[in-house]
Amino acid sequence: MEQQIRLNKYLSSAGVCSRRDADRLIAAGLVTVDGRVAVTGEKIGPDAQVMVEGKKVTPKEKRVVLAVHKPRGVVCSTDRRWGDTTLEDMVGYPERVFSVGRLDKDSEGLILMTNDGTLSDAILRGRNGHEKEYEVLTDRPADRHTLQLMAGGVYLEELNRTTKPCRIMRLSKDRFRIILTEGLNRQIRRMCAAFGLKVTRLKRIRVMNIELGTLPPGKWRELTEEEYAGLKRECGLDEDRGRT
Repeated sequence: MEQQIRLNKYLSSAGVCSRRDADRLIAAGLVTVDGRVAVTGEKIGPDAQVMVEGKKVTPKEKRVVLAVHKPRGVVCSTDRRWGDTTLEDMVGYPERVFSVGRLDKDSEGLILMTNDGTLSDAILRGRNGHEKEYEVLTDRPADRHTLQLMAGGVYLEELNRTTKPCRIMRLSKDRFRIILTEGLNRQIRRMCAAFGLKVTRLKRIRVMNIELGTLPPGKWRELTEEEYAGLKRECGLDEDRGRT
């Protein structure tokens, strides 16, 4: 019996997008299998002809992971309707790569891009508690007591969620570093707003073992072999395939 694979996993492994985004593409009717519109949750065999938005999907042999310094004003979405500069356009990598997670338009700093959907899914999986570190500048001083309360967890009414405890280090009266192990929508901005603080600058400086370092805004680099190996170890991935 021929081995079959879920279509969303196939698209992820082929470097088209993450599994979650693959499900969205399938649900929108943008994926075909052997000439018919695909359905969510289906499995395909090794000889299936898969197309996304009319373009044939071919599995990738080389896995690419980039560290990118996203400037403010650049969006991680691929939606070009509003005339924004997208991360994909800015990087201009010769192969298709997609962002691992998001940084909103007004935020800057480190974001990873890859064609490896398995790695992307492992990094984004919330239960793994992977660290992301940010530098935050606020419009007025944040005292130590406020930051202690913030670090203990903040109830966000608009999301009906309490944030997980995190680590915060005060750098100056209006600047601090924060290390999160989750990624709620606009989380840091919402956490600060709960204490009457407005974020005026938000910069991500680390994702797990990958640091932004001195990489200039708008520039990117491929991960070193050591960085890539460390990233896979932290994600619980073996040399050849994902495992959790």
